[in-house]
Amino acid sequence: MANDISVRRLDLGYFVRPALETGGPEPRVEPVLAYLVRHDRGLVLFDTGIGAADPGTEAHYRSRRRALPDALAAAGVALADVSLVVNCHLHFDHCGGNPLLGGRPILVQDVELATARGGGYTFDELLDFPGATYEELAGEAEIWPGVHIIPTPGHTDGHQSLVVRQPDGTVILAGQAHDLASEFASDHLARRAALDGVTQPLPPYRPWLDRLTEFDPRRVLFAHDCAVWEPSDG
Repeated sequence: MANDISVRRLDLGYFVRPALETGGPEPRVEPVLAYLVRHDRGLVLFDTGIGAADPGTEAHYRSRRRALPDALAAAGVALADVSLVVNCHLHFDHCGGNPLLGGRPILVQDVELATARGGGYTFDELLDFPGATYEELAGEAEIWPGVHIIPTPGHTDGHQSLVVRQPDGTVILAGQAHDLASEFASDHLARRAALDGVTQPLPPYRPWLDRLTEFDPRRVLFAHDCAVWEPSDG
């Protein structure tokens, strides 16, 4: 494991999720967050922000963008410093800055890339742009020492999360595996109750939580929620 590995959150804007998508009576304004992982081997950028969209999508989500170069500059780096890109998935609000990083490897699950290329999923100009260089994964991968990609399907079939083993504890960059930290907390407790033998009925939880828990996470961070999940004993 790298000795000086660190994670920094990047604010890349926000959008307004309509009430029909929130499950409640009101719309919800959600941040769009990316993460910069500093490692002995270089810089990993997890997600790249909101891409340009068609007028209908713009009207639907009313997005406000912060330019990726500006967010990186606030972290003291430039586009040219990024070594690898990892997208949790390829919807336009997660891969919008990818065309600015042509030539850099973009690590995605093979099923995610195939789905995106099938049409009606994202915007073509964000996917196969000049210099687009994909490294397709079929499951888990340790991309650098202490940095693991773990499939976390649900929001999309090819969704993936990034596990970063820091000296002070493991951080999981969960992307949109859950929309909100509270949803992750609920699933985590449902798993705990099941393992404790609590009588059914219990809510189901996502099976990949078993794998994430093996990393003993001390923090879990999300793409659309500024809240951070931490274990109750930590």
